Amino acid sequence: MEKWTKKERYTFEDLLAIVRLLRAPDGCPWDRVQTHHSIRNNFIEETYEAVEAIDTDDMSLLKEELGDVLLQVALHTRMEEEQGSFDMTDVTTGICEKLIYRHPHIFGSVEADDVDTVLNNWDALKKKEKGQQTAADSLQAVARSLPALMRAEKVQSRARKAGFGFESADSCRADMQSELQELEQALASEDGQEIFHEAGDVLFSAVNLARMAGVPAEETLGAATDRFIQRLTLVEQFAAEEGKTLSELSAVEADRLWKRAKEQ
Repeated sequence: MEKWTKKERYTFEDLLAIVRLLRAPDGCPWDRVQTHHSIRNNFIEETYEAVEAIDTDDMSLLKEELGDVLLQVALHTRMEEEQGSFDMTDVTTGICEKLIYRHPHIFGSVEADDVDTVLNNWDALKKKEKGQQTAADSLQAVARSLPALMRAEKVQSRARKAGFGFESADSCRADMQSELQELEQALASEDGQEIFHEAGDVLFSAVNLARMAGVPAEETLGAATDRFIQRLTLVEQFAAEEGKTLSELSAVEADRLWKRAKEQ
């Protein structure tokens, strides 16, 4: 094993060196057996933890979580470096070339004085770079691994840019009402597959309506879930004051305490 000297401050190159040591044949038994797939979920978790630090404005935590994200980048890159596929310089070269190519108003002669022009240029260059010749190509390129609400919103946005989509929130509402009716029919039929499809259509319509209203669906549902937890916490407290647990509440009692929690 190569020698290692402790420092007060470490660089990105130090991180890469540590990862090489951990992945070496005589390195850490856990790190050296990991694969892209075995730590896939770690990447997702670390990214979400960084996002949570942003949401809570905790910059100390953000500093830590960004380090964890960098570790995931270093590990995945090292795995491919061991196979002779690519190394970190290839990764940084790729992103630098992409940034230069997609910012011709900075690194070229194109003029772009406002955000909309920049975004339109970015989208056009990305389509050209990815070989996306049709609207379908653009939609199919949206990662399936994205959270479902985010993916739906992105697909809808790209479809709208291609000229296919609702013109107003009113038309979105009408579509959602139609989808709700179809879901009710599916529920009445007790056809599991049909219910599955129609429930999905209702959710997709809800995302469309939120997008048309300028509300991010993923964050909206997250906030609604937080409110539900807060209100249920209050309901449980109210029930305890009356000498009951949640499971002991009747439907009428539960509704009464829920309304009280909403008011509070």
